[in-house]
Amino acid sequence: MLRVVVLGAAAGGGVPQWNCGCPVCLKARTDHPELRSTQASIAISADGEHWFLINASPDLRQQVIATPQLHPKAGELRHSPISGVILTNGEVDAVAGLLSMREGWPFTVYAHTKVLSILRDNSIFNVLNEKNVLRQPIEVDRTFEPTLPDGSPSGIEILPFAVPGKGAWYLEGKVHPGGDDGAGDTLGLRVTDRATGKYLYFLAACARVTDDLKSRLTGASLIFFDGTVWRDDELIAAGLGNKTGQGMGHIAMSGDGGVIEALANLGIGQKIFLHINNSNPALLPDSAEREIAERAGWQIPADGTEITL
Repeated sequence: MLRVVVLGAAAGGGVPQWNCGCPVCLKARTDHPELRSTQASIAISADGEHWFLINASPDLRQQVIATPQLHPKAGELRHSPISGVILTNGEVDAVAGLLSMREGWPFTVYAHTKVLSILRDNSIFNVLNEKNVLRQPIEVDRTFEPTLPDGSPSGIEILPFAVPGKGAWYLEGKVHPGGDDGAGDTLGLRVTDRATGKYLYFLAACARVTDDLKSRLTGASLIFFDGTVWRDDELIAAGLGNKTGQGMGHIAMSGDGGVIEALANLGIGQKIFLHINNSNPALLPDSAEREIAERAGWQIPADGTEITL
């Protein structure tokens, strides 16, 4: 069976963000610690023993400490159940956690060549010794099966596919080390348990819902979907920034063409938002926005949430 642990559900900066005094961060920092969330990542396993991370957030060390499934095996001096990391984009909140995995345990990084080129171009990632940490390119619309450290199959099949989005913001105005055609910068994943055939979809970033994407997601048992902002101009309206959701490569939860409207009536079993920004009022359990989201069948998970398919 396919096992999933939500390591974190927040967007970049987490909740509370270190320098933010917005209503959500204020509550999370004071009398509502249950609102606290680390940056978005999930862990998946087909056997409950070997795990793969989807994205490596800057909060990875904290997430591993909080997740018993990812602890070293009892009695071992050096060990980790983490067999690999699958990257869906090259943003800081998807790759920075790799730097917390530099202590010499073997695993594989799976990513599109556009994202691998970013790691290769930034010498700080050389702390991941390629004798231990392999970098395996993946291709759009071509399935692959990540392997265990001894080379045996994991029992998980992954299909990467292109999603409307944009390149990492820190590369804006610069030459992309992997080229400027845009392909591979933002991926969605279909993750399938080969033994049972059950599957989930993971999309941490998405700028719009296309007809092709609707077709893919129709009838899915479980999806994790980009929930960065409630409304497109949220950061501007709140005085927290000058970018729209679209300008950052993210679709809004609400409004015409928003996620809730776009993915309604597609027969999706379980719908979970992640990569949720601290500015998003749907994080507050007693808000009108949370009520609207939940009435439409969407969940906002706590860190550590476990799901089995």
